[in-house]
Amino acid sequence: MSQTDIEIVVDDPTAPEDDSPSVIASGTIEIIVCLLLLALAITLGYDNWRTGASWDATGPEPGYFPFYLSVILGGGSLYGLIAALVSHRAARETFVTRAQARRVMAVFAPTLLFCLVTQVLGLYVASFLLIAGFMRLVGKIALWKSLLTAVVFTAIMFVTFDIAFDVIMPKGPLEAALGR
Repeated sequence: MSQTDIEIVVDDPTAPEDDSPSVIASGTIEIIVCLLLLALAITLGYDNWRTGASWDATGPEPGYFPFYLSVILGGGSLYGLIAALVSHRAARETFVTRAQARRVMAVFAPTLLFCLVTQVLGLYVASFLLIAGFMRLVGKIALWKSLLTAVVFTAIMFVTFDIAFDVIMPKGPLEAALGR
């Protein structure tokens, strides 16, 4: 056996368990997504019909193309919904297990919180908290390394966007106290 035929297998100690119970089935998710897309298509179609979805003397009205795009989206959603309802009875695959959902929420919840905190504390403070929090809580990295990395990244981001390119970013009370 040559050296290139050797397979290296590394087990991930944080991988979700194989016997974790199912949270929701794939067919259910397909139905929910199709219904949400259909609702979006109806909403967009109505709004674009209201603003004008026909031709006038100068050409198409503002809602003409978006209206027909929403019709296409609605048609695709109906097709997907019917296909999901027909196949939903046939197969019941797991979409996500409890352990997988827990891992996804470990990333989703802090990211959602980051979006909310950005509105109150500004982008730079929220970024600092997100980076330091992820490194410490999810990555299990030493506190001093997490804080140092968050400070350095946030400082580089501030210099790049706020000073070098003068991009308007959401600011909070810290930036106001520093006169920015």
